[in-house]
Amino acid sequence: MSTYAAVDLGASSGRVLVGHLAAGRLETVEASRFANVPVRVPAGSSAADGATQGGAAGTLHWDVLRLWRGVLEGLRVAGHEHGPVRSVGVDTWAVDHGLLDADGALLGNPVHYRDERTAGVPERVFERMPAAEHYALTGVQVQPFNTIFQLGAAAGTAQLAAARRMLLVPDLLGYWLSGVEVTELTNASTTGLLDAATGGWSERALAALRDATGADVGALLAPVVAPGRVLGPLRPDLAAELGLGGAELVAVGSHDTASAVAAVPMDPSRAAYISSGTWSLVGVELDAPVLTEASRAANFTNELGVDGTVRYLRNVAGLWLLSESMRAWAAQGRPHHLAELLEAAEHAPSLACVVDVDDPAFTPPGDMPSRIAAAARRTGQRPPPDEATTVRAILDSLALGYRRAIRQASALSGRTVDVVHVVGGGSRNTLLCRLTADATGLPVVAGPVEGTAMGNLLVQAWATGALPGGLPAIREVVVASSDLTRWEPTGSKAAWDAAERILWP
Repeated sequence: MSTYAAVDLGASSGRVLVGHLAAGRLETVEASRFANVPVRVPAGSSAADGATQGGAAGTLHWDVLRLWRGVLEGLRVAGHEHGPVRSVGVDTWAVDHGLLDADGALLGNPVHYRDERTAGVPERVFERMPAAEHYALTGVQVQPFNTIFQLGAAAGTAQLAAARRMLLVPDLLGYWLSGVEVTELTNASTTGLLDAATGGWSERALAALRDATGADVGALLAPVVAPGRVLGPLRPDLAAELGLGGAELVAVGSHDTASAVAAVPMDPSRAAYISSGTWSLVGVELDAPVLTEASRAANFTNELGVDGTVRYLRNVAGLWLLSESMRAWAAQGRPHHLAELLEAAEHAPSLACVVDVDDPAFTPPGDMPSRIAAAARRTGQRPPPDEATTVRAILDSLALGYRRAIRQASALSGRTVDVVHVVGGGSRNTLLCRLTADATGLPVVAGPVEGTAMGNLLVQAWATGALPGGLPAIREVVVASSDLTRWEPTGSKAAWDAAERILWP
């Protein structure tokens, strides 16, 4: 039996899981779980980490030192209670980064991708490098929080001037664990600075950023490494403290979606996937990027994946709308249990109200139910009158967004889709899975719930020689280790067609 530890950080929580691989099956144990709570720092204060680009409310940061403490506590449990551990891998969300000074010290907490400091930066960059040219080079979906725009927003700050190295969040944690400074490929491909064809940093994109904003960051970028590579041993003092003597750090799919897609139990030639959580990543797996103008116009992205693959997908707003709605109701003195809301939504009218979940109005934190009501009014619909109908509107709208994204991914890539696989926390939402089957007219296979962690752990097994065979072998273990649920479509295609015409006539 081989044992591995996965550090998996999401937008609202982090955890450390231990995986035991034996006889072609992977068993996982959660060693620890901890909250991920962003912190807003007033603009212009000395604690604002040099980021003066935020609005009057200040700059939204990740509390990365709190996360680091949670990582250490989880790895300590893994090492002392579940060891010996052969290796460790780290995955997190994409695009956000930390800056290190010449001594290797962190120059302030990373800024949260939902902060609004990048307003206007994409337009400035595209004046120097047209958006069509940037897409043909990088293949990246334009999001205001792409790393290229975050770095442009930091131009002229004392923090950027003092920086010697930029590391994306999973690579920053890996650096603290091992002392190795690299940028893992799957996360690098989300930055808007990577050449999608060569897998190396793009001098053209770097020049456009420099000319547009003055941010000259090429020297800050670490070498790019592919997932499945052993990076080296953990720092000796840290390994001893954590009970991880002999453990190595492995470059996994450090973008959590890359790890999740690696664990989708699918035949990629006939399937679409949805990695469902705070965000929903909807797409297909390809051998080469799609860099056409039609693809750019549809706002699809080409993110590089495990074992030489391309994750051709679109970010669709996910269960963030539901979690923010619950937070807003609780703040108004009306807290709810999720299970009760979902049960009530099950009996609410179908397709009574739908909204475009990709509307930028839904991106920042805030009063999501009020925003949903406003979006309904803009399209001539009656706003949801209560919590249950609001939840049903969110889930119906997500399913409608999935329907559109899958259809477009199939048309733009030439890939026929016969089945949809849902992995991650959203695979436990039976109502959403059923609605997705009805909306797409395709069977939906739900599971595994722990797709991201399983992908992380099994890439480690592959890298260390315990699981030869790459991605096909990884997926064989996932199938053998998971309880999967299949949902067949039963809804009315005409009803979903009519709902889609409300939003996209």
